[in-house]
Amino acid sequence: MAPTPTRDDKFSFGLWTIGYNGSDPFGGPTRPQLDVVEAVTKLAELGAYGLTFHDNDLFEFGSTDTERQKQIDRLKQAMADTGIVVPMVTTNLFSAPVFKDGGFTSNDRGVRRYALRKVMRQIDLGAELGAETLVMWGGREGAEYDSSKDIQSALARYRESVNLLAQYVTDKGYGIRFAIEPKPNEPRGDILLPTLGHALAFVETLDKPELFGVNPEVGHEQMAGLNFAAGIAQALDAGKLFHIDLNGQRSIKYDQDLVFGHGDLQNAFALVDLLENGGPGGGQAYTGPRHFDYKPSRTEDISGVWDSAAANMRTYLLLKERAAAFRADPEVQEVLRTAQVAELSTPTLGAGESHDDLLADRSAFEEFDTDAYFGGKGFGFVRLQQLALEHLLGAR
Repeated sequence: MAPTPTRDDKFSFGLWTIGYNGSDPFGGPTRPQLDVVEAVTKLAELGAYGLTFHDNDLFEFGSTDTERQKQIDRLKQAMADTGIVVPMVTTNLFSAPVFKDGGFTSNDRGVRRYALRKVMRQIDLGAELGAETLVMWGGREGAEYDSSKDIQSALARYRESVNLLAQYVTDKGYGIRFAIEPKPNEPRGDILLPTLGHALAFVETLDKPELFGVNPEVGHEQMAGLNFAAGIAQALDAGKLFHIDLNGQRSIKYDQDLVFGHGDLQNAFALVDLLENGGPGGGQAYTGPRHFDYKPSRTEDISGVWDSAAANMRTYLLLKERAAAFRADPEVQEVLRTAQVAELSTPTLGAGESHDDLLADRSAFEEFDTDAYFGGKGFGFVRLQQLALEHLLGAR
């Protein structure tokens, strides 16, 4: 039996996730709209600690200031009543018709200026509620036709926009950082900054790169055929994992947004092992929110929505238990030694060794026995993977 989620687990959910009403391109809603107070109350009962939201998840696009403030006040009261926090906010620059060609990178200059004002307003609200991160998913920042978008100019406008926002939070004294959320396609045919690697490269071109990191999502990276756990390791290595979106995806297809673990379960196991245990090196690798960005199946009623929310947390905690048992297994430790996994952390060059020193070391090349790697000792990777699978299945 999986342990009961607690606030210490730092599980958070997007209001757009549990609030998803079942609409898709082929059919309308299958569930009524979920009120924010009910959402906060139920998440607290299930053991979550945080709620995140786009501006227009909380209040409708085009709301008056009075309507907007009413919903903000209701959220604040629900937070006070339950202890739920808002660790992250984001801005909807993709649903309204005005953003049909993007927000920061629309060909229309007026739209770009409007988008910046909309994001600044959400930054102000996030700071008011105690959010530490603003996630930026550029769902409409892209194109379907190569001739319709000057990509270099689009990237320049994207850079100009986020540089302004970084200066804004700096001048305001807000303790907010930015996390870019990559996605290769959908709803645009091609989206700018499509993968974690693209986003990391873009961050290094910004005026204040220290304020920018990434918010990778399981399904988005796997839509591109990439290994999500490996991508997270790269983000951690760069010190840029500012936030993470957990869900499930089954192969390269549309963005499924399944419950976490209901897709590539073996990669989910590797991911939780990395986040909680730091991989082979040991030590917790990530201390931020475990954020679930999924969609309750269109087939479910409201009770199914809460079953799916609980399933995300339950699956994560089960994988956390399995990963701890895997790392504590003496046989696993022995196979790790045989596979020389820890040896990879040893520098290839000795302390102070130069290229001249390497060239002078005959054991590194002239006397190195390459024949020993043909028909000789193997690394034992298959055995190691089987042990991981047996722990995942609860067989050990």
